[in-house]
Amino acid sequence: MDEITRRNKLFILTLFAISFAYVEAAVVVYLREIVYPEGFSFPLKDIPVKLIVTELFRELATIVMLLSAAMISGRRGWERFGYFLIVFGIWDIFYYVWLKATINWPSSLTEWDVLFLIPLPWIGPVLAPVLISLLMVIAGVAITQLYDQDRAFKPGLLPWGLGVTATGVILYSFMSDFQATLDNQMPDAYAYHLLIVGLLLYAIGFAIPYRAALKSGR
Repeated sequence: MDEITRRNKLFILTLFAISFAYVEAAVVVYLREIVYPEGFSFPLKDIPVKLIVTELFRELATIVMLLSAAMISGRRGWERFGYFLIVFGIWDIFYYVWLKATINWPSSLTEWDVLFLIPLPWIGPVLAPVLISLLMVIAGVAITQLYDQDRAFKPGLLPWGLGVTATGVILYSFMSDFQATLDNQMPDAYAYHLLIVGLLLYAIGFAIPYRAALKSGR
């Protein structure tokens, strides 16, 4: 390892992710005070175009910041990806922790939320991003540990296919009823079975190259 050990990197990234999550949550608190002074709920209200544009660029800037933290933490592509999974997952989980601590929202993990706006509105229960983020943290820690042991994470065609399929399934579960969001209507019931399928595909797609890396030796 370099002068900064993996454990220290994880500690620093965790501090960054938790702190950045508070900043993100604070922005949402302010935004809801402006648009939903009586309390956030579905169906959604019309939001001024300038606020939507600002939100789109804020989300893009958020991804760039998380990627930047990961890029300077690892030395190789998949190692950096592992750190990105960790910092993104912790950030996303603590975003909801801070919202709960500051405005006592959500009331439950099944409450609806607007998850993302690019390229279309992503809507779903809070439980969905939390479970995805937990899987991201677990996978990220495992991947970075491989590189700490001088092993490499090398997914082949099958894991790639499973990962792409899982991404498509989960994105469809979030965006299939985007028109309801645009029309200020209540969305259809969330397709939890698609979330479960997507998570399983992700887990299998990760497990295959991870086990191969463990068996390959140093």
